[in-house]
Parts: sequence; C-alpha cells; structure tokens
Amino acid sequence: MIRLQAFVKGHVQGVGFRWWTRARALELGLTGSATNLADGRVEVVAEGSEQACRALLALLATGPGRVDFVADRWSGPRGEVGFVER
Repeated sequence: MIRLQAFVKGHVQGVGFRWWTRARALELGLTGSATNLADGRVEVVAEGSEQACRALLALLATGPGRVDFVADRWSGPRGEVGFVER
C-alpha cells in the first residue's frame, strides 16, 4: 500500500475534474479525496497499490478541462476510507 498526493494545475475547477477523478480512482480500487484549492489547483490524495496509484497519476494529466502540470508526492498510507470530493 502507498499514498499518492498530487497537485493538478490548469483549468481544472468547474469542469467536473473532481467527479471524474473520483470515478477513475474507484475503478482502480483506490481510496482518498479530490479537493479544490483556493489557488485554482485540485489536490488529489489516493491510497492503494502502487500500480493503481501510478495509473491514476497518469490519468490525471488527461482529465477534463486543461491540465498544465501535475506534481506528485509519495508516502506511506494513512488509512483513507472511501473516495470523497471536497
């Protein structure tokens, strides 16, 4: 198990990006959240297998809207439950 924290920059708010991310994460069996940040980015936290987290990371660059950049951080899991949009 691993934890991915990704910050997605671009035109990613108001385009269904959090909903789309949640759907992809659930398809991959991941838990976590997708949160709009005040600066216009979306923060994505996902926990699960490394393979599934890396697959989600790759998908984030193709999401709805316009993705300019995705920054990622990796750490140990913290026990996320479900996948929420915030």
